[in-house]
Amino acid sequence: MIAAADILAALRQVIDPEIGKSIVELGMVRDLKINPQGEIAFTLALTVPTCPAREQMASAARQALTALPGVSRVEIAFGMMGEEERKAVISQMRANLPRLNAFNKVARVIAVMSGKGGVGKSSLTALLAAGLARRGLKVGILDADVTGPSIPRLFGLPAGGLRGNAQGILPALTRSGVRVVSTNLLVPEEDTAVIWRGPMIAGTIQQFWSDVLWGRLDLLLVDLPPGTADAALSVAQHLPLDGVILVTSPQQLAGLVVRKAVHMLQNLNVPILGVVENFSYYVCPDTGRQHAIFGESHAQEIAESAGVALLARLPIDPRITSAGDCGQIEDVRLAELDGLLESLIVAEKG
Repeated sequence: MIAAADILAALRQVIDPEIGKSIVELGMVRDLKINPQGEIAFTLALTVPTCPAREQMASAARQALTALPGVSRVEIAFGMMGEEERKAVISQMRANLPRLNAFNKVARVIAVMSGKGGVGKSSLTALLAAGLARRGLKVGILDADVTGPSIPRLFGLPAGGLRGNAQGILPALTRSGVRVVSTNLLVPEEDTAVIWRGPMIAGTIQQFWSDVLWGRLDLLLVDLPPGTADAALSVAQHLPLDGVILVTSPQQLAGLVVRKAVHMLQNLNVPILGVVENFSYYVCPDTGRQHAIFGESHAQEIAESAGVALLARLPIDPRITSAGDCGQIEDVRLAELDGLLESLIVAEKG
């Protein structure tokens, strides 16, 4: 009969690509069973159920075990780690994330996340970057919305505008000096579709972090796509995030989806800096009265349920749409964002 020690020795060669350690060392191998006929069964305990590397690890484990003499069959079931185990593994992984290389020194990394599409996440990212650049900070934007990028259009950056050399990829520069990397700066035409599966999306995001010559940045903003799938998970696990700003809108459906993002970030031990509500109200130019076009605000409730601050409530402002369509987002100044911008600067100086 095959010895358990031999099985574990073989499984120590199987590495979790997200964390860089063996599945045995991480305590992912559970309920190991061996019978005299050479059949092996165990549970692979994942940190999150949507782990993009689950099939890759299972395949590697089967290959390692079937190479052992006497093994006739391998059965692998997927399970979940407990909350405390998951937090311990994630915090261990995040502690080892690289922040420096030979060319880059990025002081802080903050992601802008919505959970739901259409709430103005990319516009907020662009407005924050432009506002911080006006205040003298060196800012970059990593556009992690790989299949639906809009950051280049907001800043008026042309498709195919990225260049590189043997040292890495040079980011594009906006008029105010914001450094930008996006898939829409790689394709020949702005409306070229990027039709990629999850692993390619995750790999591109990692490459945008590690292979781009960001130089010295006070702050790198990461514009995430909607949802809690591969892109968001890849950013949370591979970039040294200092925090996430959550964007919502007044509709209850938007709030529901944002709460899903809150739970994801809490499970991954990623700090939530606060909530920004977009499209909160419209100010009538004739009367100056505020009108709740999309219903009453639920932002304070969302912030309180997440245990964070409500950072800003932004109006419906046609100037933003017009400027973004024309690639002139840097010309927009919103007084409602001043408090958030100042808090980011204070945190940077601190």
